[in-house]
Amino acid sequence: MSKLTDVPKRILIGRALRSDKLGETLLPKRIALPVFASDPLSSVAYAPGEVLLVLSIAGVSAYHFSPWIAVAVVVLMGTVVASYRQNVHAYPSGGGDYEVATTNLGPKAGLTVASALLVDYVMTVAVSIASGVENLGSAVPFVVEHKVLCAVVVVLLLTVMNLRGVRESGKLFAIPTYVFVGGVFLMIIWGVVRGLMLGDDLTSPTADYTIKPEHQGLAGIALVFLLLRAFSSGCAALTGVEAISNGVPAFRKPKSRNAATTLALMGGLAVTMFCGIIGLAMVSDVHMAENPAKDLFRDGSPVGGAYVQNPVITQVAAAVFGDGTFFFVVLAAATALVLFLAANTAYNGFPLLGSILAQDRYLPRQLHTRGDRLTFSNGIVLLAGAAVLLLVIYGADSTRLIQLYIVGVFVSFTLSQIGMVRHWNRHLATERDQAKRRRMIRSRAINSFGAFLTGVVLVVVLLTKFTHGAWVALLGMVIFYGTMTAIRKHYDRVAAEIAVPDEPTEDSVRPSRVHSIVLVSRLHRPTLRALSYARLMRSDSLEALSINVDPDETKTLRQEWERRGIDVPLKILDSPYREITRPVIEYVKRLRKESPRDAVSVIIPEYVVGHWYEHLLHNQSALRLKGRLLFTPGVMVTSVAYQLESSEAAKKRARRRQNWVAPGAVRRGPVEKRQKEPNGSKEPSGK
Repeated sequence: MSKLTDVPKRILIGRALRSDKLGETLLPKRIALPVFASDPLSSVAYAPGEVLLVLSIAGVSAYHFSPWIAVAVVVLMGTVVASYRQNVHAYPSGGGDYEVATTNLGPKAGLTVASALLVDYVMTVAVSIASGVENLGSAVPFVVEHKVLCAVVVVLLLTVMNLRGVRESGKLFAIPTYVFVGGVFLMIIWGVVRGLMLGDDLTSPTADYTIKPEHQGLAGIALVFLLLRAFSSGCAALTGVEAISNGVPAFRKPKSRNAATTLALMGGLAVTMFCGIIGLAMVSDVHMAENPAKDLFRDGSPVGGAYVQNPVITQVAAAVFGDGTFFFVVLAAATALVLFLAANTAYNGFPLLGSILAQDRYLPRQLHTRGDRLTFSNGIVLLAGAAVLLLVIYGADSTRLIQLYIVGVFVSFTLSQIGMVRHWNRHLATERDQAKRRRMIRSRAINSFGAFLTGVVLVVVLLTKFTHGAWVALLGMVIFYGTMTAIRKHYDRVAAEIAVPDEPTEDSVRPSRVHSIVLVSRLHRPTLRALSYARLMRSDSLEALSINVDPDETKTLRQEWERRGIDVPLKILDSPYREITRPVIEYVKRLRKESPRDAVSVIIPEYVVGHWYEHLLHNQSALRLKGRLLFTPGVMVTSVAYQLESSEAAKKRARRRQNWVAPGAVRRGPVEKRQKEPNGSKEPSGK
């Protein structure tokens, strides 16, 4: 059966890679740029349009504010990029905003940042794919008619590509990303040449349309609020900037320098493209409306519900290259494709962050495990599931989804920069070298300005987007925060419960009899109980067996084993593909082959838990092992149970149930009868 499932798996994601091949999956800058920066680079396909859509509420007359909004976005982008360049040098381990906030502001701030980023990564996938489907749907009617289905299919395709590995997906995504960037720059340059040097009249397809403003003649506070809302919509261009700081370990050496260079390159490309599209949209008289069916007029009449409002970038391309020309088609196709691939930023950021959170015991430990292709495959699958759920709920409608966007990213921006300010303050208190102090002071100034500016933008985003859907994103952060807090409390409680005390306990006292191979993951009280149980089986041989999946954990286990002087030999099996089940099975079969008449007894320590959800957090490897070992001839499997406190709570809950029947109750008669007759053994008189 395993071979039947293994074949399609290898076809989809490729052959498994050894752990020592991890260095070969590291990314050069040319591949890291499309992998980690596809989201902010592709956002220029819809961020300028979002600015114009909001300004259209006040009519075409408000469009003259768009260049100033573009300048504000450029200043913000420059500040954020400069700030994150300090982050990647100070914290190159890949924790990103989460590590910065946790180290400098405490675990609660770190968990807040992690919750915000996890929500934002899910939103990135949903918004990017929904926007790409809508762009593609303007040319292919089938896509519009089955929008949700097409969006789900794209999510599945991206999931499979990312499961194949970061490097492979990066090579695949690099071509359309660079074609898109090159096409936009060509459009900007050719637009400037035609407009300024050749004197051509650049006219968009909607230049002759008029807009019926929802609010005519806005002024004062109302106008300021409208401009702030337009600015917050334009800030969508900044989403994904933080992914590079989370992905520093995926870069080739020198990791920090390469990540900082990629950040600067990404920022320069994004702001140039954003400003270029805004400028050409003004020159070519692009007109857009939030509700085009009613508010956009052609020849004095509303365009109606059948009208498809093309994105700003498509209208600008039609004005510069000409509608239907070769360069127009190439740019339109690259735009649609790169919007799909923009989700790749989240596919790299979410699993990395999930792995770190799992290592810190805030998420299930399975998220810290690398898959066959050395990717955090469980995190990739979890992200895909959450994005599909969101797409189905919101009908793959980018207009509805984008209102939930960018709240989380500015929460992480702000807390991260505040954390960096405290980081520099702490180091300045002890640093005496004047050259280093000057660099630290400069870095602190950059991060201080970044904290102030992103904090202001966060307030603006919350004020302008809360009633439009941002509350859903905030609710998602609260749910993530509460879930991760509960998981951490559970793991902490279990760790305290199974910790090995310095004094001897009943777990290390020798019980009755039995043994052969005791499987060991780490040294704790369940392991001691299993060893004590195994010693009395009076086997001809007894050894403890551990699988080397994580070298650091294996080293810690060996040191603790020697320190405590445990008299059972510890055997370590290397597992270059990070598998646990197969090395154990092969080792047991080898023992059976060497001595076919001997029996092998495998003893597995297991937790006994009292809640259904705790089963998801424990005993997964044990279940897989037992499932395979039970079908191996000549092998006996013994589970040494270790009851956690929650199992006692479950037992008490069962006793409190009215219909709970204790062992032997059938012989003693019904509960009601025994309550009336305390002795329970006598027959009722008169019968």
